[in-house]
Amino acid sequence: MSTAALRQALADVLPERPFRVTFWDGTELPSTSGDGPVFSVRSPVALGHMLRAPGQLGLGRAYVGGALDVDDVDKVLALLEGYDPPPVDARAKGRLAAAAVRAGALKQLPTTPAVELRPQGRRHSIARDRRAVTHHYDVSNDFFALFLDASMTYSCAVWSRGAETLEEAQRTKLELVCTKLGLREGERLLDVGCGWGSFALHAAKNHGAHVTGITLSQPQAARARQRAQEEGVGDRVDVRVMDYRELRGERFDAVASIGMVEHVGDVNIDPYSRTLADLLEPGGRLLNHGIARLRHGEPEAGPFSERYVFPDAAPLHLSRVQTALERAGFETLHVEGFRDDYARTLREWTRRLEANHAEALRLAGPERMRVWQIYLRAARRGFEAGFTSIYQVLAVKARLPGRG
Repeated sequence: MSTAALRQALADVLPERPFRVTFWDGTELPSTSGDGPVFSVRSPVALGHMLRAPGQLGLGRAYVGGALDVDDVDKVLALLEGYDPPPVDARAKGRLAAAAVRAGALKQLPTTPAVELRPQGRRHSIARDRRAVTHHYDVSNDFFALFLDASMTYSCAVWSRGAETLEEAQRTKLELVCTKLGLREGERLLDVGCGWGSFALHAAKNHGAHVTGITLSQPQAARARQRAQEEGVGDRVDVRVMDYRELRGERFDAVASIGMVEHVGDVNIDPYSRTLADLLEPGGRLLNHGIARLRHGEPEAGPFSERYVFPDAAPLHLSRVQTALERAGFETLHVEGFRDDYARTLREWTRRLEANHAEALRLAGPERMRVWQIYLRAARRGFEAGFTSIYQVLAVKARLPGRG
């Protein structure tokens, strides 16, 4: 089927185009300016996705499924940030849709990519959160090992204190958290969202803490327990597959929540803060480390991230998190931002993943690999552009009057 009518319809609605579009039949719609990205429409299925779900979701489905490709992801992300296409009226949209149909858009019904997730149930319920977290983390431990450092730390590294390698920067972060918490030998520490156990192991080995780590990912927990045994701290590190809301009847001297608060959401940030306060002894310390949005009036996340990257992830503004902590009885002692550190961390993760592209493709498959190629770069640009930042907040649970 000819793409001539489609190319003309696109040219009519987009007279200024800082990008080029090529089609499966060898034809193209040239750029009108600049050295922009190239979109390769490899199949009419891409058009079907965009007809069924106009906007970011349809484009995302076409890209993840392989019907649409790009020559440079960074150029595309830059284009999306700065390109302001003209408004398209209903008549022009109709002509464009009709041209897409004539080009074969509906000849083959597009199928949703297998790696897309639409969580079911009440948002931020324990069951739904577990499914969302599993979707992101249970690719395989080996996949994450391709781009993380040897400690398997999947959170912002700290470069701004002199580290030159990712390994050094992650050790700096782990030690910084321990130092801010003032950990002492024998103290009981809760690690919320412990991942593969990097912080729990560091706190146990270097500060003598007794650590309880919790995660919603069974493969993470299994690897963390194995590492604790291998590194000789199995008696001081207890890793459980559970939600923080399921902890009952235990008290801790300190709590570290590293890279977990982003998943709590506005509906649960107050209960989250109260739960952590209830788990702490009076005078106990909390180090809350998480991504925060910087701009007001913008959505928490777009449909691509919601379906493919972090379903239900909801970075809040720092002010909202602080309000919740104060309401729960915490006194804030210190706040520190690491926006540039996270941008550099994401650059390094991207470099490492691309260096291991063939193995990553084997482990994760082409759909998920396409998601990660966008995700890591888009996240980095968010920190570089000031859309997001990341903060460590050190707080203490207030002592009750008259009880020391």
